[in-house]
Amino acid sequence: MGNGIVILGAGESGVGAALLAKSKGLDVFVSDLGKIQDVFKNELLENGICFEEGGHSQDRVLKASEVIKSPGIPDKSALIIELHKKGIPVISEIEFAGRYSKAFMIGITGSNGKTTTALWCYHILKQAGFDVALAGNVGTSLARTIINRDPAVVVLELSSFQLDGMNKFRCNVGVLTNITPDHLDRYNYIFQNYINAKFRITQNQVKDDIFIFGKDDPVINENLLHFNIQSGQETFSVKKKATAYIDADNLVIEYKNRIVKIPVKDISLSGKHNLYNGMAASIASIAAGANENDIISGLSNFEGVEHRLENAGTHNGVKFINDSKATNVNSTWYALDSMNQPVIWIAGGVDKGNDYSELFRLVSDKVKALICLGLDNRKLISDFSGKVPTIIESSSMEDTIIQALKIAHPGDVILLSPACASFDLFNNYEHRGRLFKSCVANLKNNPEIKL
Repeated sequence: MGNGIVILGAGESGVGAALLAKSKGLDVFVSDLGKIQDVFKNELLENGICFEEGGHSQDRVLKASEVIKSPGIPDKSALIIELHKKGIPVISEIEFAGRYSKAFMIGITGSNGKTTTALWCYHILKQAGFDVALAGNVGTSLARTIINRDPAVVVLELSSFQLDGMNKFRCNVGVLTNITPDHLDRYNYIFQNYINAKFRITQNQVKDDIFIFGKDDPVINENLLHFNIQSGQETFSVKKKATAYIDADNLVIEYKNRIVKIPVKDISLSGKHNLYNGMAASIASIAAGANENDIISGLSNFEGVEHRLENAGTHNGVKFINDSKATNVNSTWYALDSMNQPVIWIAGGVDKGNDYSELFRLVSDKVKALICLGLDNRKLISDFSGKVPTIIESSSMEDTIIQALKIAHPGDVILLSPACASFDLFNNYEHRGRLFKSCVANLKNNPEIKL
């Protein structure tokens, strides 16, 4: 037997797992390859949890009885490979926390829309008076959420990395919004590996559970029969009749002997992608016990997600849209598709194996200028040369806004929708989005555009 639990990574999920393990009387040690943020380090110190930073003590890690791995650590890292060789179980924080919860679990994943769907589902249930918590990739770890109480329902946003480390965890409701190529650098640039990770949302489900998925998504449909799905299946579509569908100008849901009907114009978030998100959230909420009035109310008064097609303000007749959460090509496709004015598009960052070809038509039709915000913009410039009248490079958000405003006219939209990860210039997509909004806010005090 090993010597207790080792947690690799001291971010939100790692420290949440450490706090939960400590509360259960388990021997726990936290190891982080980098520097631990002060807020997390203080929590570890205050709770008497042993930790190290700036490197892993391999001898100590390899004596663990079980390792809980941060989602950000790839399976191909040398230490993880060594753990597997020694037969030491490596799991996710979600897998670990799930052992200590009896909550009705709604797990939501997908290449795009999972955050909006999770927050929307949580909003519907919370507003309806359910004892519900929101956890996972959306902010608070599941482990931290259940330390002091076990809610009746948990809405979990699950990334493919979190799903990779889940073996026995079971979603009573599993939602798969869509699958488009993303994070291929983590999956050996093999799309099927990523698809397999997403379908892990259905593993361990039984016949009384529910699997909700996008009926219009070709990748999901092509792969459904490859997996031994035991749960009941419910679907949503804007094209054809499904559990939730669009009929003329109404969104209709027929599920569990309930019929919900709401005019599309009354749904608080616009765009086809948000119809999908709202339908998925609604079916999941009904599965958890919400009624027709709960759904109609929740669809009509949800305020949306920060960094996802968020209105960041207007300056001299030019509108700014913060879509920093668009870290892949398909997210950016939805953003560009929803634009009805000339676009100055800010893109770039860490490319994850992107294929930009699906954007070519939209970019040719709608984009008057592309500003590449990243340390290495060669692929963006190569792919869009000749398709956009103006391409500019920038390596700071302040300079990007200045350059954008120099070529913008009243009625234009300056859209931050990067299609890339943020880690070359920013801490994460939230940091990127908030800096964008801060720069826009500063314009009000500076009519000469100097930031």
